[in-house]
Amino acid sequence: MSGTLLYIEDDPQIAGPVARDLKDRGYAVRWLQSGERAVEEADGCQLVILDVMLPGLDGFTVGQRLKKIFPDIPILMLSARTSIDDKLQGLGFADDYLTKPFHPDELAARIGVLLRRAGSISSSPLSLGHLTVYEEENRIVLAESGEEIPLTGKQFQIFFYLLRHLGQIMTKEQIYEAVWGEPYMEGDKTLMVHIRYLREKLEKDPAMPEIIETVRGIGYRVKA
Repeated sequence: MSGTLLYIEDDPQIAGPVARDLKDRGYAVRWLQSGERAVEEADGCQLVILDVMLPGLDGFTVGQRLKKIFPDIPILMLSARTSIDDKLQGLGFADDYLTKPFHPDELAARIGVLLRRAGSISSSPLSLGHLTVYEEENRIVLAESGEEIPLTGKQFQIFFYLLRHLGQIMTKEQIYEAVWGEPYMEGDKTLMVHIRYLREKLEKDPAMPEIIETVRGIGYRVKA
């Protein structure tokens, strides 16, 4: 495995050994101690490793900014914060979240998975049953007719969030906080209503969905 990684960590005692280990594994590593130059340094990188606790802008703010500008670059969050709220906030935009302390082999394994996943995304359209999805163009069409399916802004955000995590079960909390940008309140039916309308547009039979699967008690996923 090879490639250029942007590593943002303010603590040299942590960053030094991690950077050396990654270099020994064949990666080129750009190390920053704050997120101030993250956008400039991310250009040309294949993956970003991002600490949450940083001087100045925190990792969540830096990560959201990077994802907006470089949506195809995977972001791996590192943090000593282990609460579910922090993890959900990070996973609202990041591709993975690893808590400290961690073993170098686990970090390397997660980086490898994210790079392979990112490399598998191409300009080729994705077939989902009777639908064809053009990821780079953010378009969904009926495979037989080529007719484009119009979505509202929130429907679009929900579907493509699930698509970015193809085959993974995403909790209601993760989806809501990623799309609405605010904490999910237990019992809130907003997401469920949007999923219902989304299925009416995408599914052949909304009562028996084949694209967006409900995982009872947990959330939803787009089946691979």
